[in-house]
Amino acid sequence: MFVKLCGLRTEQDVATAVDAGADAVGFVFTTSPRQVPIETVRELLRGVPPGVLSVGVVHGIPAAEAGALARAAGVDALQLHGSYPQSAFEGLAELRLLRATSLTADTEVRTGAWGEEWLLLDSPVAGSGARWDLSALHTARPTGQWLLAGGLAPDNVAEAIEAARPWGVDVSSGVESTRGVKDHGRMREFVAAARG
Repeated sequence: MFVKLCGLRTEQDVATAVDAGADAVGFVFTTSPRQVPIETVRELLRGVPPGVLSVGVVHGIPAAEAGALARAAGVDALQLHGSYPQSAFEGLAELRLLRATSLTADTEVRTGAWGEEWLLLDSPVAGSGARWDLSALHTARPTGQWLLAGGLAPDNVAEAIEAARPWGVDVSSGVESTRGVKDHGRMREFVAAARG
């Protein structure tokens, strides 16, 4: 099970994620309680070893600006989160991309359909910790390397994996002590539970 821990902001967050065995670490570039300045991301990346994917996360800014932020930070991949059109992905084809969206009747659920390497299905309010109705996946089954997100936590991730059968999982608020502050014990518990 591929595990991404998102919204990391400190050296200790990164060290804990790596030590816990996370496959990917995410850094939020745009307005959020979890936002990290690009200069800080560059410093934090020193603690990310080869083999652990570093992902820059953006929401609500133009795709060209998002691409510039990703290149300036030096992350491995860029996550376009929200209602970005297909043309946004086509315009960033030189980058490794993650398409993050909520599941609606119109959502394209084939990973790679828009040129992205990974698909992430999240709750309608990203980063809120709100769960969503996984039964919707019965009629809109994703294909390829797709990650489940939205309301996941150490105590429910195994159940969610059993229900949704994703390729991977992503968590942010579910491993926090307060909004935007990671709980390192919960980070370790989440990775262990997802792999258990």
